[in-house]
Amino acid sequence: MKKIIFILLIITSCTKDENSMPSNEVNYLFEDGFETKGKDLMELFPNDGSRWTNIQQVNPDGGINEIEIANSIALEGNQSLRIYAKASDNTLSKMDIEKGGLNAPEGSTIKIVADFYIASTDIIENLLLIDLECCSCWDATVSNNQCPGIRLMMKANNLLAIERGKILGATISQTNISFPRNEWVNIVWEMKLSQNDDGINKLFINGQEAISELGMNMPNADIFQAEFASNGINFELQQPLIYERIQIGATANPTQSDLEIFIDDVKLEITE
Repeated sequence: MKKIIFILLIITSCTKDENSMPSNEVNYLFEDGFETKGKDLMELFPNDGSRWTNIQQVNPDGGINEIEIANSIALEGNQSLRIYAKASDNTLSKMDIEKGGLNAPEGSTIKIVADFYIASTDIIENLLLIDLECCSCWDATVSNNQCPGIRLMMKANNLLAIERGKILGATISQTNISFPRNEWVNIVWEMKLSQNDDGINKLFINGQEAISELGMNMPNADIFQAEFASNGINFELQQPLIYERIQIGATANPTQSDLEIFIDDVKLEITE
């Protein structure tokens, strides 16, 4: 059975795999394989916060989304997390699990690893699988907190991309490696965080490098200020600038299809 780990570490040296960028210290490590007793979903949300912290469920007008522990399709151990997200209609459909309480500041490196099984052959362009967000950096004097952040989005032809619209940047796309269906797919997303163009963005699909590009991957105070000023709004990005939560699943399913997604072996590491 896969163990659950939630620890704070200070390590002067560590072994790196071939997909990793150089770092000196690991100060946060979280792993979850969704193993529970009796398929009890609530075991994922203990009072001490050592596992997950929230569920985001936004049902479309035409149906109810689902989340549960499953053992019909699992990669390691006996269980995985099953997400069933109905197609969107007048309401954008969302069904995902959230881990809050992170502290990933500018200059740190964050590595997100997860295995996905998308049980569908339908067109899934614009499906969002992972969101990394900063809600506290939003200017409280401006309504409708958008929780700026960066996301993994499916583009045409099953090509996974790094979507930066919520930080007012262009999507970082790739044309080489498609995302297989009806089988387990390993995703490794690694970034050295920066609000400037020196941020490092890497994405691996089943061990193959799909993206390796420089570019901002955090909200930039000057860009946000200029964008809001063009609409006559004063906006000041709040400090400290950190990513504080991750959402994984169907963080948005704007497609025309109901989707069943299985997730296993999630790992999150923050290094400085």
